[in-house]
Formats: sequence, structure tokens, C-alpha cells
Amino acid sequence: MKFYIATDHAGIELKDYTVELLETKGHEVIDLGPFSKDRVDYPDYAHKVAESVLADSSAQGILICGSGIGMSMAANRHVGIRAALCHDAYTATVARGHNDANILCFGERIVGKGVAESILDAWISGSFDGGRHCGRVEKIEI
Repeated sequence: MKFYIATDHAGIELKDYTVELLETKGHEVIDLGPFSKDRVDYPDYAHKVAESVLADSSAQGILICGSGIGMSMAANRHVGIRAALCHDAYTATVARGHNDANILCFGERIVGKGVAESILDAWISGSFDGGRHCGRVEKIEI
């Protein structure tokens, strides 16, 4: 699977861990930054990932900040993006299966490395269930 990933200054350590973890599992990861803990504005990076995912429909996105909230809000401003803030494997599974989410968001200040790995494993193994969920997902884009 191919992932575009970005963070703000509050998620650098978990982003670096996530990139390494995904690459170890054989996934392609395109890191859109930032690459230091210097203060940056999270919407700039959320937009980079959202635009990349929209341009590359075979890819998924990952956004990390302190809480994951700001990143998910900014990414969801893009038509066609369904960014899901996930705090555990169950929310990641449901986001993929029921909501056809294409960007995973989580917060470095909320989840540790072990929980992040379980979220990523659930995300990667999941897929959209279709069926009764199709009409609901279509209604997201109003």
C-alpha cells in the first residue's frame, strides 16, 4: 500500500516511527514533512496530504498532530476526502469498513507507539464493506 504522511511540530516523533514501521512492513511511504520540531501550521500539511491522496486514488493518507483533531478537520475540507480520527484499532476498522475513509488521523499526545501500530494494522487490513454503507458515504459529499 502507498501512503502520504505528514504532521505538524507536535507529531514528529510518532510520524518518524510510523514511517519506519510502514516501510518495515513493505509499504511505500511518501513523507511530506515537516522534518524538524520547528513550529508549523497543521492545515498546511493536512492540505498537502489531502491533495496528494486526491491526485493518487490508489494511495491512503496519514496525518498526525498533537491530538489529531486539527488535522482531521483541515483534511475534511477537501471534497472526496474522508479523514478519520482514530484512537484505537476498532475506530480504524470501522472508519475503513463503514466510512471508506482514505486518510487516517491520530495524535501523538493521545496514542503511544503500541496503540499506533495496532491502529495502522487495523487500517491496512481493512477495506470498505460497500453495501448499505455506499449510500451513506455518498451523502457525505453535499
